[in-house]
Amino acid sequence: MKIIAGLTLTLFGAMASAETLFPMPSVPDVSDADGWAIGLGAGFEYEAEYDGSDDYGVEAEPAVIVQYRQGNQMWFLEGQELGWRSRRDDVWLVHAGLRYEGGREESDASELEGLGDVDDELVGVFEARRALGRNWSNWAAGRFMAGGSDIGVLGVGAVGHTFVAKQPGEGIDLFAFVTFGSSEFINRDFGITAEQSLNSGYPETRLDGGYRSAGIQANGRWRFGESWQLQAEVGYERYNSDIADSPIALDDYEAEVGVSVLYRF
Repeated sequence: MKIIAGLTLTLFGAMASAETLFPMPSVPDVSDADGWAIGLGAGFEYEAEYDGSDDYGVEAEPAVIVQYRQGNQMWFLEGQELGWRSRRDDVWLVHAGLRYEGGREESDASELEGLGDVDDELVGVFEARRALGRNWSNWAAGRFMAGGSDIGVLGVGAVGHTFVAKQPGEGIDLFAFVTFGSSEFINRDFGITAEQSLNSGYPETRLDGGYRSAGIQANGRWRFGESWQLQAEVGYERYNSDIADSPIALDDYEAEVGVSVLYRF
């Protein structure tokens, strides 16, 4: 469910403080004042071996977050994304960046034999999030991701509610989302080309662009002491009926659970 993580729901989120720039647990912010801030951590995810797989496994990943904050904006390197994020008029969050969208290896699962590898792709990302009220308890968001002809375009819309804990940036974000993709994006994960059909024995499959999936996700973040934080996430995504009929979509849904720990320098 890596697309969900793209909606500023980074597994390795941020340490919260009274001076946090972005008051939602699902938005990375390791800063507490202007200047540089660095966060290092590690996490574990229980997720499908590939999009559409019915086989799940545990994956461990390191995390590096580097942020430079200046007033109501910051520049950042977060995992595989380099970008800029800003809070505007206390009701808008605007985000733009470049990131690598992960691919898929034929060796990830026996069901992928004969399909070859799917390369990582460099994509541009733009997101806008709007507070529904003045305290960010309720919000709506839209995210647009676009790359070359091999990956196409993905759009994500979401509405959510933030259950604030002791201070802004801590607590739980609960949101529902829907995704739409170009035919290139959807076929990258679920299509079967003529060459792949010949090599794998699967029937050739070409899917149209449009509605892709819908789901729900919760992200929680809690701070311990001055530098440590714990983050947890759980999510569920259900694919449309055409994707579910793809020969490599063994399930018509995907679920994910993740836990991470971050230390801020």
